[in-house]
Amino acid sequence: MLGTIVNTLAILVGTTIGMLCRNGIPEKYNITVLQAIALSVILIGLKSALGCPDILVIIISLAVGAIIGEFLAIEAHLKNLGDFLEKKLTDPNTSTPSMSTAFVTASLLFCVGSMAIVGSLESGLAGNHDTLFAKSFLDGVTSIILTASLGIGVGLSAGAVLVYQGAITLAAGFIKPYLIPSVVSQMSGAGGLLIAAIGLNMLREKKIAVGNMLPAIFLPLIYYFATTLVK
Repeated sequence: MLGTIVNTLAILVGTTIGMLCRNGIPEKYNITVLQAIALSVILIGLKSALGCPDILVIIISLAVGAIIGEFLAIEAHLKNLGDFLEKKLTDPNTSTPSMSTAFVTASLLFCVGSMAIVGSLESGLAGNHDTLFAKSFLDGVTSIILTASLGIGVGLSAGAVLVYQGAITLAAGFIKPYLIPSVVSQMSGAGGLLIAAIGLNMLREKKIAVGNMLPAIFLPLIYYFATTLVK
């Protein structure tokens, strides 16, 4: 769990720095920098997605995962949690960017992707935290920029990272036999496309329901697990 704990602390530190810098940065710079980050996020996501040769598996995973996510209303639950935290932690008379938007955007950005999955698995299986340490640095820097643009709600995503990556780390021993390279590649590919979608959401008013597509990341693993049991 060391890697996940460091990752969580990095986001909190980055959020703190972002809040300290926020009032000193003109709004036009916040917007431009956020757009630059969004484009970078899209590039990172596409690079991960294009690195997987099993395109058909990714397409099926995304389609089926979206159906499951819509049924479970994952995006709505994330937003409701963000709205609840916003009501508890902010003054309704102040005009600040939505804490819910900041929480959902940052949580998805920090939790979706190959570094979160692979890093958590390495941490749980071999006690190797290098990937999560690298991710911690990237998330810390990103949280500074996001906080300067979106507000303190970014810091709440640290809790989501702690729960999500911690759960994968703790479950790593159980799923180890099924983590063959092709499955990990497929999971990373699906996650990469979702990261690209998050980048698009940061640029567009009409949002893609990325939260509802989260099950797609784990469907390649579930598929391999099911076919192994059949054999």
